Amino acid sequence: MEPLVHTKFKLNENAFLSAEALNTYALKLVENGNNYEASIGRFIVEWLNGNDFIKVRTSGSTGVPKEVLLKKIHVFNSANATNMYFDLKEDTKALLCLSAEYIAGKMMLVRAMIGGWNLHAVAPKKNPLKKSKDEFDFTAMVPYQAFYSLADLPKVKKLIIGGGALSNVLEKELQHIKTAVFATYGMTETISHIAVRPINGAEKSPVFSALPKVIFSQTENDCLQIHASEISEETVVTNDVVELLSPTSFKFLGRIDTVINTGGVKVHPELVEEKLSQHIHSPFIVASEKNEALGDQLILIVERSENLKLEDFSEAFKVLSKYEIPKKIYKTAQFIYTDTGKIKRGAIIEKTEIIK
Repeated sequence: MEPLVHTKFKLNENAFLSAEALNTYALKLVENGNNYEASIGRFIVEWLNGNDFIKVRTSGSTGVPKEVLLKKIHVFNSANATNMYFDLKEDTKALLCLSAEYIAGKMMLVRAMIGGWNLHAVAPKKNPLKKSKDEFDFTAMVPYQAFYSLADLPKVKKLIIGGGALSNVLEKELQHIKTAVFATYGMTETISHIAVRPINGAEKSPVFSALPKVIFSQTENDCLQIHASEISEETVVTNDVVELLSPTSFKFLGRIDTVINTGGVKVHPELVEEKLSQHIHSPFIVASEKNEALGDQLILIVERSENLKLEDFSEAFKVLSKYEIPKKIYKTAQFIYTDTGKIKRGAIIEKTEIIK
């Protein structure tokens, strides 16, 4: 493995003559910085501590958060693959606006450290570009950050979006900006993303393509399997149902643990949500409840406060097939989100009030 820190690496315009100097700077962030700075400092110290592993917490969007050990050589390989794929060379000016408590923020730091980037770190707020007068070659955001940063995204040349599904509304808005935007597919266990799809521009596509040295296959249940020896010694078996187009490309359909069997027809709520996102602009999810005739029936849960009038959803439902139409609609005042901005489906299935 090459050195853990490139000699040209800068953090908030601070240069470091050695790894020891960077470690000293990181310790000061841990001791004197605010929360997001302290988390950056802690990870840098961990990256430089001489151990072969780093510890990473999963986000908890599909279950209880857990701690995962990742080999540093695999983390290095993942970061290097991203740098090569997006042609991010020495002196790349990049923005870190994700929490370093989680894999996406940690990987931005690793990419910068091994690539010799000029990295600017800011608090992981919903519009991290708003007050910035700088322009950047590269950054990574979660969908809600991209949505609230639309007016400021021209400050960035290349943007990757991960950590959650993109709504049709956001994807449509991203067609009107000059920034090259990419959706990413990955998880903590794959050390951030292992596949990418262009969202806008001439290369726009609904298909995810593998990063170099990554191969895909499927289980008997059509779930994606990931073969990538440079980032994992074992095959990563996911709960994501895909349409496998080739050993290096796929279309995402939904999660097998959320699929709904209604009247003998399997419905992926993620695909229904994608269709409805063109017409429903409040946060919502599609879920299910037991029904004597159908086995399970679809329901729609919308995030709304008590004093708002809920519109008639009949127009929105016209884009759905017979079995995709929710039979009941519920509202809840506040969805529950992870620290990385993902809706916690399991935590909000408890219904608060029926409205239709």
